[in-house]
Amino acid sequence: MTIKPPKRRVERDWTKGNITGNLWRLSWPIIISYGLTQLGPTVDTFWVGKLGSKAIAGIGSAGIIVILANNINTGLLIGLRALVARHVGSGDRQGANLAVQQAFIIIVTFSAIMATIGIFFSDTILRLFGLEPTVAEQGAAYLRIQFLGTLTIGLRTLTESAMQASGDVKLPMNIGIFYRLFHVVLDPFLIFGWWIFPSMGVSGASLAGVLTQGVGGAIGMWFLFSGRTRLRLSVKGIRLELSMLRRLLKVGLPAIAGSVERQFANVVVLWLIVPFGTVAVAAHSLISRVDTFVTPVIQGTSQSSGVLAAQNLGAQQPERAERTVWVAMGLTTVLMIVFSVFVWFWAERIIGAFNNEPSLVKIGSSFLRIEIASFLALNLSMVLSQSLQTVGATMVTMVGILATLWGVQVPLSYLLPKFTSLGVYGIRWAGVVATVLRGLFYLVYFQTGAWKRKRI
Repeated sequence: MTIKPPKRRVERDWTKGNITGNLWRLSWPIIISYGLTQLGPTVDTFWVGKLGSKAIAGIGSAGIIVILANNINTGLLIGLRALVARHVGSGDRQGANLAVQQAFIIIVTFSAIMATIGIFFSDTILRLFGLEPTVAEQGAAYLRIQFLGTLTIGLRTLTESAMQASGDVKLPMNIGIFYRLFHVVLDPFLIFGWWIFPSMGVSGASLAGVLTQGVGGAIGMWFLFSGRTRLRLSVKGIRLELSMLRRLLKVGLPAIAGSVERQFANVVVLWLIVPFGTVAVAAHSLISRVDTFVTPVIQGTSQSSGVLAAQNLGAQQPERAERTVWVAMGLTTVLMIVFSVFVWFWAERIIGAFNNEPSLVKIGSSFLRIEIASFLALNLSMVLSQSLQTVGATMVTMVGILATLWGVQVPLSYLLPKFTSLGVYGIRWAGVVATVLRGLFYLVYFQTGAWKRKRI
């Protein structure tokens, strides 16, 4: 009797074949994965919205701080994506594995720092905004748990990014479906105290997210360490490798700086909105949740474009890398046109799905229609920034972010409400202008082709 050996999994070479087909095959699982990631805060906002506009304002304000902290991890993971994709494109799996190990060490260290900050400084941070005491109290409760759970979030995003950059996109998607469904079910039980659970309010929303992302991160780590992905990590082999660590930080630090500066600018913008009242703060918070209905598609396509471009550069195919980015820009442009039409006619109903207080629906729908003006530039900015960052041109994207945020958005956010009749709407228009200019800046650099010669 002859025993047949197990079938070897055939791994797709993403540097060959039809560009549009490859982009779609790589994109749709990432779109779902990213959408599931974005769904968490949206689900929280939906259920917390039943507690009133003050609760929405509280978790919205805390959410900006959470994103500011998580953007440090995000910048690091951009460096990880760049190195993994380059190494996989050139056939060096050992180098890709080593990059993941270094990222793991950094994330564990960073998480310990953030947990300490969460325990002692959450209340102080929220009070700095000048929010109403009730709003600040609820925001601090949400923030404290999020900071304590930084490690679970970091491990989940690390495993997802490493797999996606290697070209393994369906596994992180399946993991994401599992842990997010768990989150959707658990959220109302912890918020409202259903069944045997205590009523925790906004703290319950935060705890549900941390616990379920911990489940996702644990599953992802098991797959990576057990060799059931394109990459295989080893506990025994984890150590500081200074040369790889320097390469990771060389790419990641500008991305971290850009991400942190972007979110810090958002903190300043929130501070400028606070004087216009709690309803304005709540409306501002809701817009970021509405964006989650379209950004997953753009972000997923953008990340796929970056991975394919980096792998093609690793395979010495720069022209194919460029064509991939152009195809991604074309596809996302069509999407944004369709979404803009939908938002224009359904703005009030979209906002009302979260909270139907008349004052909140009125200002929120106006904010949303203003946002339409930036949608086309948003897709241009996201595709180009993700692609440039993943091929290693993170310094360029950092400059673009800093120049448009601090040279345009923040000054206009202060000046337009003060010296025009726009009021709080001027703050939203300032964001539109900055987004358009950022997209144009990236496009000009992309056209130079200097990114094709980037070495990391």
